[in-house]
Amino acid sequence: MARKVATNSAVGRAELLEFARPRHHLILSTIRADGSAQISPVTGGVDAEGRIVISTYPARAKANNARRNPAVSVLVLSDDWNDAWVQIDGTAEVLDMPAAEDGLVDYFRTISGEHPNWDEYRAAMRTQNKSIIRITPTRWGPIATGGFPADVAARLDAGG
Repeated sequence: MARKVATNSAVGRAELLEFARPRHHLILSTIRADGSAQISPVTGGVDAEGRIVISTYPARAKANNARRNPAVSVLVLSDDWNDAWVQIDGTAEVLDMPAAEDGLVDYFRTISGEHPNWDEYRAAMRTQNKSIIRITPTRWGPIATGGFPADVAARLDAGG
């Protein structure tokens, strides 16, 4: 039985964004005031400017941490747990209402497409006092998959 071989594919910015666009399951890592990591599972997308966008509320830890220290990391996951993923490091910008409203429309479009009633959506975002975090990628790792290192997989497949 052939073993799954781990992969690491270095990519440029365009390939990175192409990989991230259809994937909306993310893990956001920000830095707390004491220097420790704060990690949140989030839904996100990629906007037209190539930024990772995440909807949140102004008082959430991730928003407060990103305001204080805009250096953040995002792990972009595939829908299948054992499929490809990539870590993106970047600089975050947090926008609160009313400045967040247009960004929240873009956020919705990146994930779900067109809303049946944009006026209703905008009103809901204002009522909920939503915020948006926009992350400009500055560095990223290779697109990776899990599995055995190639030499170990070959030995196992050979029975040794």
